[in-house]
Formats: sequence, C-alpha cells, structure tokens
Amino acid sequence: MFLSVFEMFKVGIGPSSSHTMGPMVAAARFLDAMRASPFRFSGLRASLHGSLAFTGVGHATDRATILGLAGFTPDTYDADRAEEILKRIEEARVIDVDGTPLRFDPSTDIIFDYDTKLPGHANGMMLMATDAQGDVTLREVYYSIGGGFVMTEAELAAGKDTDEGAPVPYPFKSAAEMLEMSRASGKTIAEMKRANEESRGGAENLRAGSKRLWQVMNDCIQRGLETDGILPGGLGVKRRAKKIHDALQAERGMNQQAPHTINDWMSVYAMAVNEENAAGGQVVTAPTNGAAGVMPAVLRYYLDHVPGASENRIEDFLLTAAAIGGLVKFNASISGAEAGCQAEVGSAAAMSAAGLCAVLGGTPEQVENAAEIALEHHLGMTCDPVRGLVQVPCIERNGLGAIKAVSAASLALRGDGTHLVPLDACIETMRQTGADMSEKYKETSLGGLAVNVPNC
Repeated sequence: MFLSVFEMFKVGIGPSSSHTMGPMVAAARFLDAMRASPFRFSGLRASLHGSLAFTGVGHATDRATILGLAGFTPDTYDADRAEEILKRIEEARVIDVDGTPLRFDPSTDIIFDYDTKLPGHANGMMLMATDAQGDVTLREVYYSIGGGFVMTEAELAAGKDTDEGAPVPYPFKSAAEMLEMSRASGKTIAEMKRANEESRGGAENLRAGSKRLWQVMNDCIQRGLETDGILPGGLGVKRRAKKIHDALQAERGMNQQAPHTINDWMSVYAMAVNEENAAGGQVVTAPTNGAAGVMPAVLRYYLDHVPGASENRIEDFLLTAAAIGGLVKFNASISGAEAGCQAEVGSAAAMSAAGLCAVLGGTPEQVENAAEIALEHHLGMTCDPVRGLVQVPCIERNGLGAIKAVSAASLALRGDGTHLVPLDACIETMRQTGADMSEKYKETSLGGLAVNVPNC
C-alpha cells in the first residue's frame, strides 16, 4: 500500500475538503470525461446526495461544483476570478467549457436531493451532460471520500487500494507491518516513508513539495493570527485567534506565567488555521480541512516553543504523520461523513502526535504508541456542526486536538513503546465505531450540537 505525502496533504481551499474541494475535483474530472466523449453536449446538471445535500450550502458545495465545471481546481484557486465567473454564470445561465457555452441554470440544475442516498458513501454526487433536447447523454457518480479524495462509482467498487504504480520498498498496510519492516531494516518510519516517496517522485520533488506544504500551513497560521472580524455563514461567529494571540504576545514579558498558558499557544495556532478555513481561505488538508489546524499547530509549537527544534526536521514530521494517516485511511476512514469527527480531528491528532514524537527522538515503537494514545482518546467523537458550517465546534476542537497530540507524544516518550492497545486495534475500533454511529451524528447537522444550539 502506498499513499503519497502529497495525496494525504493537499493544498486547497476551505471550508471543507469533502464538501468543497472534493466536488470541485469531481467536476474537473467530469470535464475530462466530457472531453473524451464522442458526444456533443448542450447542457449540464448536478445532483448532491447524503451529507453533500444536508450540509452542502454551509460548505459551499454548490459553488464548488459550479466552479469545477467552469474549470477551477482547488490547488490553483483564484478567489477574485471565481466570484467573477459565478456572477457571469448566474446572469447568462451558461457555463463555458473549452469555448462552448453549455446551458446551466444554478437555481434548477443543481439539485439538493435529501431523500436519495447513493450506496457507495455518505458524500455522493451525480454529474450529467445533456444533449440539445435535454436528455442525459453522459452521467457519472462520484464519491468524495474525505480529505479531497474523489472516486467514481466504479473505482469505489474496485476497492480501497487502487494504487497501481511501481512497487515501493516498504509497502506496509498496518502498523504491525510498519514496525516489523522498521526493525528488519533498521530504519525509522520517516526513513521508510522517504524511501517510498523518492522511489516514485525523486528526492528533489519530496524536498520542494514538503517545503511548500509547510509554507502554506504557516502562512495560513499567520493570516489567521492577523485577521479579525466575523466569519461568513450567518452564525455571527467572531474570529478570536488574533485577540488571543495579541494577549499572549503582551504577556510574554511578564516575570511569571502560568504553565498551562502553553495550551493557549497551541490552541491559537490551530484556531487561526480553522478560522481561515471557515472563511474559505487556502489551507492544507491534514488530513482534512475540518481538521486542518491540528498539525500546523503542533509543528508551530515544536518550532517556536521546544528548545533545540530545527526546521530541518519538518520533512521527517510530515513523512511520519503521512505514514500514520495512510494507515488510518486505508484501514478505516478520514471522513467525518463516514465515521464522525473521530475520523478527522482524531486522525489529525494521531498523525501529529506521531510526527512530534519522531522529531523529539522517539523510537518507531514510541511513535506508534503516540499515535495510538491520541486516536484512542478521540474514539466516538461525533461530527455535529451547527448549521453545517465548519465553525462550531470545529474551530475549538482543532485546538484541543493539538493539545491532545502533544500530550500523547509526551506520554509515549516517557515509556519504552510497549503498551496494551496496538494502533491497529485502535484504528479498527474507530472503523467499527463509525459504522455503528447514527447517521445524524455524521456531518448531517441532524443531531448533537447542531440541533441543540439555536442557529438563527
């Protein structure tokens, strides 16, 4: 099994990797299918199902789908141009595809189907191209399976492990295999993951790509720390990161500070990212947008607050985290719509704990232990965003996820790596818990805080 660090960590836009980035990617793939088709098309339609329908408006799923059909992709997204194109489509009722205007009325050609759940995944959508008479001549079902990953109906039916590239040196599919390969090779988890990455993309691609990922993460933190105001969406949620950060900066010169203040630093870094995400800004899926603040916060904590920290270890952090994230995705889920927030913030905390433990000198066994501790104590966490917006409880939840990740790494480093519950058992428990969880607690806004907090 091989999942690249650049598949696990994608540069994209907020507020949701599953509900914003995924539909945009799916629409771009549909454009490619249209280009390869022998038919001539005159119009476009889309229907959104399951979680994409229930929380689609709050996550800008409709906008993302339209923009994807207009040729936009998350990694090159231009916000100003997007608004211009959306206005043009609204006025003209057409989408220009490679110079051909195709009929598309946003008010009628995007359907939020709350009643029909597609069988493959909670995040399902159907894209259709029509002829001059309005009959569908090309149709494809896509599933946005979390973290910006998109699969067609056929791809999903073929199984999770769809990697068909050349073999990699260390193709571990479980934590047990990962540790066994580490002991046999004498390599750390980061070293094995690096060998896998370089066998596919080369050393220079890995270095440059890792550098860009951290640059985007850190830039996102900085924007969040410098920006205040009200977040979009109608809840009236105030940005808090700037005010908290300003207060923390002012307190730095004080002779006495409470030890627990370090938790505020970790929280404010995470909150800065998720406030940017909620505003539709540029973020890195880590592994999702809803959990995008945990890892940058832990990395920033390491660099700014840990004596002896070095930027030279960022790549090791990312590689280790990606290795753990790949195990979670392959054996369970990173999708809130599929398994609740345990699959998003829980996975992010496990990945971050593993990365931090590694750069602090942990053995592979301690790294696996750190990931297990962090994930275990997110088991059962529901995904119940108020009004379907990635704001409440998501923004604060990332801060607490970062704190748990650092605590898990610290606890693991105090031990020798031996522990009762293996990471593989914890991941399987998360999968089973997600399968047993009521649908209303999986990103539908039909249960939990979403129905117990007034949102109007």
